[in-house]
Amino acid sequence: METTTKNRILDAALVMFAENGYKGTNLRDLAARLGLSKSALYKHYESKEAIWNALLDKMEAYYAERFGSVDRLPDIPASGDELLELTMRMISFTVHDPQIILTRKLLLTEQFHDERVCRLATKHFLEGTANIFAIVFERMMENGVLRRSDPAMLAFSFTTPVSALVHLCDREPDRQSEALQRIEAFARYFISAQVTR
Repeated sequence: METTTKNRILDAALVMFAENGYKGTNLRDLAARLGLSKSALYKHYESKEAIWNALLDKMEAYYAERFGSVDRLPDIPASGDELLELTMRMISFTVHDPQIILTRKLLLTEQFHDERVCRLATKHFLEGTANIFAIVFERMMENGVLRRSDPAMLAFSFTTPVSALVHLCDREPDRQSEALQRIEAFARYFISAQVTR
């Protein structure tokens, strides 16, 4: 029961922090949203900061488990088609998962106010995905699927435009379909220039 309540608190906190920011969220409103008293909230988390840190921990684990990380790599594609499928599966998760959308919004707004969030934003918006693809590309090169080149630079040049288009989905949700089409067209173009088979 306690774990369920703690998860409910974190789920509601994610929504409120994403909507109002850290400073704009107060525990009285969070407790009311959950139908709890403020003292009941304190039985599970001793402070707003404790909720904040538990939420960031939870979202990091959630993202790594479902999207991947350098420690949780996806299966290495054996062809350009498999690379395209992997890319679009990762993008679909990123653009459609409600918790990831809220997390991205939270990271975007709070990166200027919190050092840990700043590091997480850099990781998720730039370095993390590029690092995953650098390893994927290196292994695909070793397997003779991709042309030999610098895997880190190749990953950077692949993930940066895609990340920009993901942010377009956040800023202008009515352009999501267009952004996804552009991501797929870019991925096809990029992959066709790199695959050897």
